[in-house]
Amino acid sequence: MEITLIKDNPLLLPLNKEKTDFDGFITVQGRDFRMRISLPPDKQLKRAKLYCCWQLKHLLRGYEDIIKQRLQQSDCLASFILELKTILEVGLKSLRDCHSILRPQYYTQLISEMETLGWDKMLFIDVEFQTLKLKAEDSAGRQHVLTIKLKPKHPFEAPECSADLPVPLAITWTPQSTLEQLHCQFLLVLDSLTDFWDVLDEIDTKTWILEPEKPSRADTMRRIAIGNNVSIKVEVDPRHPKMLPECCLLGAEHAVTPLRNKLNANMHMWNPDSSVLHNLRDVLEIEFPSPATHEKSSFNVECGICYSYRLEAAIPDQVCNDPRCGQPFHQACLYEWLRALPSSRQSFSIVFGECPYCSKVTAPPSLWYWRHESFCIFILKFSHF
Repeated sequence: MEITLIKDNPLLLPLNKEKTDFDGFITVQGRDFRMRISLPPDKQLKRAKLYCCWQLKHLLRGYEDIIKQRLQQSDCLASFILELKTILEVGLKSLRDCHSILRPQYYTQLISEMETLGWDKMLFIDVEFQTLKLKAEDSAGRQHVLTIKLKPKHPFEAPECSADLPVPLAITWTPQSTLEQLHCQFLLVLDSLTDFWDVLDEIDTKTWILEPEKPSRADTMRRIAIGNNVSIKVEVDPRHPKMLPECCLLGAEHAVTPLRNKLNANMHMWNPDSSVLHNLRDVLEIEFPSPATHEKSSFNVECGICYSYRLEAAIPDQVCNDPRCGQPFHQACLYEWLRALPSSRQSFSIVFGECPYCSKVTAPPSLWYWRHESFCIFILKFSHF
């Protein structure tokens, strides 16, 4: 073993008489990589420690599990080093493939297309000239970004395109297509979504949005504050933004019940010619708190268990049903609390126990969920956590 190891790796030398520590270089495809390997006294490879220079560590990134496996299964250090070199050869080949120089025609074609499109539409291009970000403006003046990842055989291969949209970005591409045509297709997609973003922009500016904290152009859901610990989730259809959205009322039962009854009784009043916000006001017979009338801090009530407002991305959405209490909780916090109570009990998917605040027997509140013309009740299933 030692003779083979030294013969194949003359730059990797033992540091002690026991030959449990080796330091030096291994050579792969004419390149030397510094490494050190320490073996335990019994020289078992499965408990060996491998130290690498930064270049070697970079090449082996993603192969860590394979290296650990070979340390477990190799017969001796010489065979392990041989397998390590094989892994390095694969890594070097992948590195060359990733950084291969593109054909001169690629750059000529790309520059010609950008000049036709207009450099003013360019937001970003990477050093390899393969990832581009183009800016676009919809008919309402909203700014959007189209990210394009070109293939090495551009334009004969379709690029990968992505954008912050609520629908899949469907792009038609042929070998004769250009970036200008791609940009025009993107503008058409933006125009088709103008009504959708108009609906959400009105909701965002005229109500207090509890979730998502920072809506993106791809988000279709808004959780709108109605009152203290009462809110409604609406899911707007990007293709039919003015039609009746999916609605979900959140809050204590005594506060949600009147709203639910109004929603059920007035849903026939929905007018597709009016805005979603105007329709919600009419159907629920309420005025939503707005930045002009309320401070948002009045709706940011902390969880009664963890004493924080945001738990990762979640905010308190479970409320004690006792009107004299009404303390909100995070769903996960309430579940853990009820599950830990010796006096709590579970019936199918519902956990019953004392409220952490008022000690009244409570259960995770129901979510009254309404979709178009159907009206259903879904009980929270805490077993999903």
